[in-house]
Amino acid sequence: MRAAVLREPGTPLQVEEVELDAPHHGEVLVRVEAAGVCHTELHYMAGDIPCPLPIVLGHEGCGVVEEVGSGVDTLKVGDRVSFTWRPRCGFCEFCMTGRPVMCIYGRVQARSGGLMDGTSRLHRGGEQVHHFLGVSCFAERAVVSQRAVVPLPEDVPVAVAAVTGCAVITGLGAVVNVGGQLAGRPLLVIGAGGVGLSAVMGAVLVGAGPVVVVDMAADKLELARQLGATHTVDAGSLDAAGVVAAVQDLTGGGAEVALDAVGSPHTLRQAFTALRPGGTAIAVGLAAVDATASIPINELVQQQKHLVGSLYGSANPPVDLPRILALYQAGRLPLEALLGAQYPLDGVEDAYRALRDGATGRAVVVP
Repeated sequence: MRAAVLREPGTPLQVEEVELDAPHHGEVLVRVEAAGVCHTELHYMAGDIPCPLPIVLGHEGCGVVEEVGSGVDTLKVGDRVSFTWRPRCGFCEFCMTGRPVMCIYGRVQARSGGLMDGTSRLHRGGEQVHHFLGVSCFAERAVVSQRAVVPLPEDVPVAVAAVTGCAVITGLGAVVNVGGQLAGRPLLVIGAGGVGLSAVMGAVLVGAGPVVVVDMAADKLELARQLGATHTVDAGSLDAAGVVAAVQDLTGGGAEVALDAVGSPHTLRQAFTALRPGGTAIAVGLAAVDATASIPINELVQQQKHLVGSLYGSANPPVDLPRILALYQAGRLPLEALLGAQYPLDGVEDAYRALRDGATGRAVVVP
């Protein structure tokens, strides 16, 4: 089959012919229908976050089950599914205590470049090729654990289904699952990419207000307004202090919750500083593995501010993903508005070039 392979950091993705083994016990073979172009891959492509190489990238997508391995009891051939890059084993400490995105097998998959047993189903001749976060959906097909997919309704468009499995559940989930009681309270979102715009939709869903979005791109800020942002701040025309002052003015003293969807020391510090006393800054975006941000200790203590991380929207994907798609089907989440350009598999490097250049909307690769 054909797949997009990263061989060395800093080099382009290459679409190559690779071999994919049949699913093992508890695994399924999925024909990939669509895969979202997520900023996370850029960190691995640049070498900011290490991973085993060579590796087939892609972690946000959907497809149709074509084959099931022994012991699969939750899926059948023909089922439409969304990939989830954090499996839910159901029996580790984190799964048992209601924190499935911290499942220990997520780390096994990320570090080994394999599936839940730490081994790969991908190779090219005698060369082992690795899985990316247990998914690798920049490919015509993928073998994944049955614990790493969620069944989809038949009538959800493939592009919508693809981006919902990561961008939407991450941004919306951070607002709903971490933000607390936000009805009538001011919320700040820094970064109007797929995750940030999903957070805006989550803010509208829970009745937050005002909803302020900060970005440097005028077209992204316009899309944020269309999706429910009550105010926008152009970070390209202000310094850091000016952005914070604008947010505090628009929110009457600071945000109750500030979500950093960018993942840089600069933006995380802005999110924290723009809070009102007692507010919560939520770090969602990833950065280079050695990136750090400084927080003023006295401001943290004296104003009783909070700073928390949220991985994958702190969600429970088998429960939350169907709920999100039900809201979409009911007309309460305009998820199509998130979508950007579509690319064939051979165009995946073009898709990431456009992302680096600031393209608006979540691009989708259709193998």
